[in-house]
Amino acid sequence: MKKVKKGGLLKIILAVSAAVVAVGCIIAFKYYRGFFAPNVTANAEYLYIYSHWDFEDVIHNIGELHLVDDTATFRWAAKKMEYPGRVKPGKYKLDPGMNNRTLINKLGGGFQEPVKLRFENVRLKENLAAVLANQLEPDSIAFINLLNNDSLARSYGFDAENFFSMFIPNTYEFYWNTSVDAFAKRMHEEYQKFWNKERTEKAANLNLTPQQVSVLASIVKGEALHTDEMPTIAGLYLNRLQKGMLLQADPTVIFANNDFTIRRVLYRHLRTDSPYNTYLYRGLPPGPIMMPSISSIDAVLNYQQHNFLYMCAKEDFSGYHNFAVTQAEHNINARKFQQALNERNIKR
Repeated sequence: MKKVKKGGLLKIILAVSAAVVAVGCIIAFKYYRGFFAPNVTANAEYLYIYSHWDFEDVIHNIGELHLVDDTATFRWAAKKMEYPGRVKPGKYKLDPGMNNRTLINKLGGGFQEPVKLRFENVRLKENLAAVLANQLEPDSIAFINLLNNDSLARSYGFDAENFFSMFIPNTYEFYWNTSVDAFAKRMHEEYQKFWNKERTEKAANLNLTPQQVSVLASIVKGEALHTDEMPTIAGLYLNRLQKGMLLQADPTVIFANNDFTIRRVLYRHLRTDSPYNTYLYRGLPPGPIMMPSISSIDAVLNYQQHNFLYMCAKEDFSGYHNFAVTQAEHNINARKFQQALNERNIKR
């Protein structure tokens, strides 16, 4: 009888032990699957978390875009790691096969991927707003409001017309969820770095403020198709400014007419009454006609010294110009170009 009892007890112990091991295995598997098993898919390179989102928004987005294979295990792991209370906005890099634990640590720690923000060859504020909204969280309306904010412009030493020149075209590193105010602050800091002592002194030697240099540089950029010609063009306009002559720059007329399809400036275009029309108003326009490039700004500051007062596009349509000292020389060059336009049937 004792042997029977001993045998029964042993069976019970073994059964309980087996059950404990089984439960332990189940728990261990659950923890492995929840924390360490690969879960992130290859459906998207980045996860974007907006500033107003909470945990449920994150879960919804992850599920909708199928960014993980198992949203239930992600939710379970997130709660275990107390992620719902520390959701941080940003742009987060997703590596296919990443486990929940690694992903949640990245999201909860705010370890987001910086954005390489680049802008150049921008004509209007609306164009810049669209470029920025395509790379950062705020929408284009938010950026347009920023660029049209007179009081903000004044706080940085600009006015409504020349505020556009504070944004130096280049490549910058930002976090995706940067606010418009933080963006403006950073751009002002970059502007101050750009306008170092050397550039500021060169502007002063021209009797121009940095803002005025940028305005002239925007005209130079509008005229020049080739960077190597920019210093020559800059020297020509500086000569006209010093003599008190009208600049008579065609790109300002195109800007004043707000018609950037114009290929041939006609007399009717020259009559458009606008402070940006340098055929009607003496001196520099009140603001840039496009975003000046760094090379066009430096071309003004390091202009070529010469006696040219006139220029006309070359008749070979190479993008270069014929320069002249006298009106008579210029008229000859202008007739060559007009004849070339007529031969190509370019009427406007």
